[in-house]
Amino acid sequence: MSETAKPANRLLAALPAEEYKRLLPKLEEISLVYAETIYEPGDIIRHVYFPNSGVVSLLMCVAEGEVLEVGVVGNEGLVGLPVFLGVETSSNRVIVQGDGTASRIKTEDFLKVCGGRGGSLPKLLRRYTHTLLMQVSQTAVCTRFHLIEARLICLLLMMHDRMKADKFRITQEILSTMLGVRREAVNKSATNLQQNNLISYSRGNISILNRAGLEAAACRCYFAVKEEYKKLL
Repeated sequence: MSETAKPANRLLAALPAEEYKRLLPKLEEISLVYAETIYEPGDIIRHVYFPNSGVVSLLMCVAEGEVLEVGVVGNEGLVGLPVFLGVETSSNRVIVQGDGTASRIKTEDFLKVCGGRGGSLPKLLRRYTHTLLMQVSQTAVCTRFHLIEARLICLLLMMHDRMKADKFRITQEILSTMLGVRREAVNKSATNLQQNNLISYSRGNISILNRAGLEAAACRCYFAVKEEYKKLL
């Protein structure tokens, strides 16, 4: 990444140019590989990640072998937020759900930057913390009150926003994990969307065929979260 290039991560892009230039030498660009685990619950957070592209899921482990997605992070945010809040370990399983890249920084370097006087990053991260908490809260509401198909639509739209591509990999097994439902339920909902020519789904690959149609069928949860990120960025 050159010093003159605008960062792809939108949090980094929101920093004043001089602050970003000072941060740049501490950033290492890495690949985000589909299905890769970034943290497990209890892991010490040794790096903080600013995704440039791709999708990262925050999963909460409910019981042995049972997890539920509580948040999604793309180039609008960062992974490793607990260390900014004074927590050294991850309470979530954090995995890559869509291939991409990220700018990674060592936790100790990140904390030094956040602890500096007069910097813009801490203020920006406080606002991001509020926005991510809103996303997690809205996900809980959606899980409790909305049908599986509406929740699947919301998830697909959020992934589409972050992947910046109409086609991406995701298996029924991963979708069932993210939504906290059986694979049969995911298959039924995906089949309905496919029959209505909103998506194409085959062998773990989803293509968005009709974005406007998906938005028309989406619950308000998707739009509430999207609006909150617009306010942030």
